[in-house]
Amino acid sequence: MPSLDETYDRRWEGLQEPQRVGVGMVLAGIGALAVLVAMGLVAFRPESTGAKQAAGVAAGLGVPAMLLGIVVVLPASRRDRLGVLAGAGLTALGVALFWYAYPGNWTRTADSMAFETLGVYAVGCAVGLWFVFSTLASTRLRNVPQGTVELEVVRDDETRTVEVSRDRYREIVGDGEGGETEPRIESPDGSDDDRGGNTMERL
Repeated sequence: MPSLDETYDRRWEGLQEPQRVGVGMVLAGIGALAVLVAMGLVAFRPESTGAKQAAGVAAGLGVPAMLLGIVVVLPASRRDRLGVLAGAGLTALGVALFWYAYPGNWTRTADSMAFETLGVYAVGCAVGLWFVFSTLASTRLRNVPQGTVELEVVRDDETRTVEVSRDRYREIVGDGEGGETEPRIESPDGSDDDRGGNTMERL
């Protein structure tokens, strides 16, 4: 039967998938490259309206691409991934508005769309960043348990979820590493479930 450390590491199986990591790295790399290209266009062709428009599109799409790359690589929840996708969709809408409005309806005109465009893009970035931070926070909590740790105890084809304190978790893991003492987890009904028989503890 796998040790408690091994079952705890199952939460990180997504991070160990080469294909997922590769896709995330490609997305983040494309996003970063797009931002660099945008900076280069503005730096080397500052007077060109077309260059500025292309730079705005490249940078506008590069930022959400990097955010998507982060949640693809990390073991994010479905909610967090959908949240980042929603933010990326809003930023894409902002980029489309920029492409339509610049330069004719951008600034110094009665029909300026600059405020609306920047507002849509800012909301999209805020939504995406919120769920990226949520992913990073939950990843850190899974990596360094604080407060309580939730365990699923499987015994005789019955699964129960219990919570133990951080100190109790460390004690269980320490007992399991020794190989001589079997970890015991107190269930909500007051009884102890050990690792004998058909019992398995996993995070």
